[in-house]
Amino acid sequence: MAERDTREFLESLMDTSLYSMGAYFSDRHPDLVDEVIGQSVEIEERGLSGYARDNALTVEECFETLLTGLAVRYYKAVAS
Repeated sequence: MAERDTREFLESLMDTSLYSMGAYFSDRHPDLVDEVIGQSVEIEERGLSGYARDNALTVEECFETLLTGLAVRYYKAVAS
């Protein structure tokens, strides 16, 4: 892939809701980035229902944490 094509492709990755969500969370809550990433990884490994049950959370709360963690990881991967 030519350098220009690569640059254009990477710029297109920044034009997504997931990227925007990750950027917003990272900018507003830099002290929570590692925590939300860790929680999202654990939710991936244990599943929404299992993590929710073990942590006295709703499945919806776990899904929001999972999605935020994915968004932050996506943002960090593209922005790096």
